[in-house]
Amino acid sequence: MLVGAARAQEAEEVDLSAKQRILPAVGPGLRAVRQGVEGRLYVLASPSPGLVVVDTKGKQLLSIGEAPPQTIGANASQALIAFGEDCDVDAEGKIYVADRGANLIRVFSGDGTPLRSFAVKNPVSVAVLPEEEIAVATLREPHLIIVFDKNGKEVREFGDPEPLSERTDLNRFLNIGQLGTDAQGHLYYAFGYLPEPTVRQYDHLGYAGQDIQYTAIDALPTAVAMRKEIERQEQKTKEPYFRRVLTGLGVDHSKGEVWIALNNNLLHFDAAGTRLATYKVYTPQGARLVANTILIQKDQLIIGSDPLGLYLFDRPDKKNTK
Repeated sequence: MLVGAARAQEAEEVDLSAKQRILPAVGPGLRAVRQGVEGRLYVLASPSPGLVVVDTKGKQLLSIGEAPPQTIGANASQALIAFGEDCDVDAEGKIYVADRGANLIRVFSGDGTPLRSFAVKNPVSVAVLPEEEIAVATLREPHLIIVFDKNGKEVREFGDPEPLSERTDLNRFLNIGQLGTDAQGHLYYAFGYLPEPTVRQYDHLGYAGQDIQYTAIDALPTAVAMRKEIERQEQKTKEPYFRRVLTGLGVDHSKGEVWIALNNNLLHFDAAGTRLATYKVYTPQGARLVANTILIQKDQLIIGSDPLGLYLFDRPDKKNTK
């Protein structure tokens, strides 16, 4: 049950330019960037180079490559990664990959050794929860989130799709989302296609808390256009296709603050759901950076874009992070 909804307040909009591009070998296919033990970065790009782990100086420590095309199918369970959509890492350094190409969640040790995998149909996002549980978001399952124990046994599912269309397949597509977590055990579900950009907070048991929703006047044209496109596609029988409204999610792990990307607009919300700031993000050369993955660090932001790659920013609210 939804117990509260925080609405965005007016906030100043400023330009934010990246300091530099990092890990230049990563660009097209970028899916996710996470931070783990000892500050290591875990970067997933599909179909190549797969999952790459680097230390704080950018030195590559590990690479888990994508499987060759001929191994995908009957032998997918023995492959490394067929097509990774998302990844996460736990406090011990174990790596979790949502492998949509093989319909698996793959688990690797910190040194890249395959530990186990378990079947999940069409996984698109993965997040590690307390007590070694794993939350997974999928393309078509009835609920938004399925939670598995460390052995891959389903223990619960929760999250009802928002009613946007009478066409079942179209409505489920519109409810596809990304997952994030914080240190308090909250799980965040960022709806990619809702006309009004929305992030829903859950506790790890599946009880819904607040919605963080962007409803400022400048968001209205996009919302109106999205609803018209939904109406248009309802009349067709083709596979649904929409452009994402909410393109990227980042959660400040220690503070529970939420950052969302709406193409090259980056919005920062506090833990209560109040919008603190809005930024227009650019590469060092001035190109618009359409973000699809966001990593919040203490003093910096790492923002990724497919196909432009990963960029490092000074955290604009640095004075408030100490």
